[in-house]
Amino acid sequence: MSAPITYRRFTSDDLAAAHALTVELKWPHRVDDWRFVAEAGTGFVAEQAGSVIGTALCWKYGDETASLGMVIVSPAHQGQGVGKKLMESLLEELGPRITFLHATPAGQPLYEKLGFRAVGTLDQHQGAAFQPPLVSLPPGERLRPLGASDMPRLIELASRASGLDRSAILPALMETADGIALDRDGELIGFAVFRRFGRGHAIGPVVAPACADASRARALISHWLALNAGMFVRIDVPGDCGLTGWLEELGLLRVDTVIKMVRNGSETHPDDPDFRQYGIINQAIC
Repeated sequence: MSAPITYRRFTSDDLAAAHALTVELKWPHRVDDWRFVAEAGTGFVAEQAGSVIGTALCWKYGDETASLGMVIVSPAHQGQGVGKKLMESLLEELGPRITFLHATPAGQPLYEKLGFRAVGTLDQHQGAAFQPPLVSLPPGERLRPLGASDMPRLIELASRASGLDRSAILPALMETADGIALDRDGELIGFAVFRRFGRGHAIGPVVAPACADASRARALISHWLALNAGMFVRIDVPGDCGLTGWLEELGLLRVDTVIKMVRNGSETHPDDPDFRQYGIINQAIC
């Protein structure tokens, strides 16, 4: 007779077991990647006979919005309702917040039963053999290193572009990441972050003025690609942002597409018409 499955809060002591689950599923996350998302949020684990068999985490942004992810169940325990129970624990934790997630096609039916609906797609690109072009910027605009005094403006732009309060997560991200700023006559109008992640490095978030050809976002992304030619790089971009074809031409192939879903809300994009998030932090934190 199998031991009962129990559920409890995720703690820092669960990092090694959580990482082992992602290794089993061939996810790219390192222990340090787990540590970042766990310290930034809260969550739950499913446990059987002292072993962690499932995880689920969530992140709160201000008082009204949130995201969830890292919903993992060991292959040996799938089909037993473990994922559903973990999700219900997260949703009870988040209450009426507008909540986002990125779902695989296989996971979408469960999330729909829990009140989520599809509002877009996200394309995952990765590669190492890329040829970054030189992207021209309009007169008066230039790329420059980020400075310590830029943080309030970074938080403002990231929050406006994503529709999520980035006042807590962005400073935490920048503790272990590098950034490049897009400057217009002394005003910071965009930025892109580059950091270690998974099998190599990741670009994101990428925030820039909204425009049809995404030229500023291309300039920001090209900066990091040019500095890291030959390194394994990943970037996750909204399916409708206009970058997918361009990234594939550079050698960053689209290897997966997931579905962006929302609960307790209906917006597909933030209300801000001036700035857009062209690359996300990661599929969990959005």
